[in-house]
Amino acid sequence: MADPETTTGKARARLFSWRRPSLTVRILVLNVIALGLMAGSMFYLDSYRNQLLNERFRLARGEAEIAADGLAETPIAGRAALLQRIGTEQKLRLRLYDSRGQLAADSFALGPPSFVFIDPASEPWYQQAARILDRGMNWILGTAPIPSYRDPPREEIAAWPELGAALATGSTVVAQRAAPDETPVINAATPVGVRGEMLLATRNATDITQSVRDARQTLAIVLAVTLLISIQLSLFLARTIVQPLRTLVRAAIRVRSGREREVVVPRLPERGDEIGLLARAISDMTTALRQKIDSVETFAADVAHEIKNPLASLRSALESLGKIEDPQLRSELRAIAAHDVQRIDRLVTEIAEASRIDAELSRTQFVPVDLLGLARALIAARDERGANGDCRVRITAPNAGPLEVPGDAARLERVIENLLDNAISFSPPGSAVTVELARLDERIELCVSDEGPGIPAEAREQVFERFHSLRPPSEEFGSHSGLGLAIARTIAEAHEGTLSARDRSDGKPGACLVLDLPASEVDA
Repeated sequence: MADPETTTGKARARLFSWRRPSLTVRILVLNVIALGLMAGSMFYLDSYRNQLLNERFRLARGEAEIAADGLAETPIAGRAALLQRIGTEQKLRLRLYDSRGQLAADSFALGPPSFVFIDPASEPWYQQAARILDRGMNWILGTAPIPSYRDPPREEIAAWPELGAALATGSTVVAQRAAPDETPVINAATPVGVRGEMLLATRNATDITQSVRDARQTLAIVLAVTLLISIQLSLFLARTIVQPLRTLVRAAIRVRSGREREVVVPRLPERGDEIGLLARAISDMTTALRQKIDSVETFAADVAHEIKNPLASLRSALESLGKIEDPQLRSELRAIAAHDVQRIDRLVTEIAEASRIDAELSRTQFVPVDLLGLARALIAARDERGANGDCRVRITAPNAGPLEVPGDAARLERVIENLLDNAISFSPPGSAVTVELARLDERIELCVSDEGPGIPAEAREQVFERFHSLRPPSEEFGSHSGLGLAIARTIAEAHEGTLSARDRSDGKPGACLVLDLPASEVDA
C-alpha cells in the first residue's frame, strides 16, 4: 500500500513543477498578477456608470414631471413657447401628445435643436477605440444590450413603449436607449394634467459616457505607470537574486566537473541576506569538500606506499624460497613472509577502520558514558591478557563520582586503547604509565603519561598524521600501522573533543597525550 505522505509529496511536486519557470519569470508573473487584480477594479466602473444613470433617471423623472405640471397650468396658446424655452435651457427634446395620441408639439420643430447626435464616422480613431473598449467591457460584464434610439416614422404615443406604460399606469416611466455613438439617451414619459395628454422628455446624456471614460482613462494611466514601475522593480529584484545565484551555480558546476583545481566560490561578503549566507555556506562547504578530497587522495597514496613495502618484502622472500636449499635460511625466509603477511593484515584492518569510522560515527546515537569506569575496566582487561607488558598502568581521578561524557563507549574505549598502546610502546621496561582524569568546568580531560623519551615540540602534530613513521628504537619494524593516534584523534573530533600532545605536568621526561571531551549535561 502506498504511503499517503509519499503520495501527497509526489502530487505536490507535480503541482509545483509545471515547466519550472525561472525566478525572473516567477517574480514578474506574481507582480503582474497583483496588478491584474488591480486592473479588475476597472470593471467596477460599471457600477459607477449605473450609479450615474440612476441619478440621471431620477433627474429626468423630476424634469419631466416639472415640465408636465408647467404645461398643465399653461394655456394652450402659451405651451409652444414654454416647450421651446424649457428644451433650450435644459438641453432637452420635449414632445407633447394630445389625448388622441398624436404629436401636438415638438420643441425641436419650434426652434433650433438643443442637442444633435454625434455621427460616429466623423469622430477620431481614439473615440472609435473607446467605443470598442466599452463594448468589450459590456460583453465581459454581461451587460444587457440597450436598444438603439430611432425616431419613429409617425410621431404618436404608440411608437414609444414608455409613453404607453406611463399612460396605462398614470405615472412617470423612464427608459434608456443608445444614440448612434453609443452614448445614453434617456426618455422620460409622464402624463400632463387629467385630459389624457402625454409628455416625452428626451436627453442625450453624453456626459455620463465621458465621465466613465475619463475615470477609466485615469485608472488605465495609473495602472500603466504602476505596471512599468513594477516591471522595473521586478527585474531589479530578479537581478539581485538571480545573478548571484547563477554565479554560485557556475562555480558549483566547475567544482563538480573538477576541471579547475582551485575554484573560487564567491562568498558575497557585502550581502547580509539569505543569499549571502548561502554563498558563504557553499564556499565553506566547497573548502571542506576540497580538503576532504585532498585527505582521501593523500590517504590513498599513503596506503599504496605502506602496502607496497611489505608486499615487496613478501615477494622477495617467496621468490628466494625456491632458490635456497639451506633449511635454516628457508625457515628465516618463511618467518619473514609470515611477518609481512601479518603486517599487511594489520595494515588492511587499520585502513578499513580509519576509512569507515567517520561514516559510522555520523550515524551513532551518543549516550552518557562514564569515562572513569570505562578506563578502569579497560586497564583491568589489559592486565588480565598481559597487554601492558612490563609496564605498570595507574589510574587517578581527583574528582569523586563518575565523569560522564556524551559518546559511543566502544569508540571511546578504542581511543584509550590506542593511547595506552602508544604509551607502553615508548616506555622502558618496569616504568609506569599514568592515566589521570579530571573535570575542568564543562569539560573532562583524560591524560595518558609515560616515562619514555617524550615527543619533541616540533613533532607533536606529526604524531597524529596517518602512517607516521616515528617508532621506538627497541620496537620491531612493522609492529604498528602508524594509524593508531590518527584514528584516536578522528574519534575525539567526532565527539566534539580534541586529542593533543604536551609536556608532562610534573616536569618529568616522557610524553603526555590529552583527550579533552565535553561533559554530559546530566553530569554538569
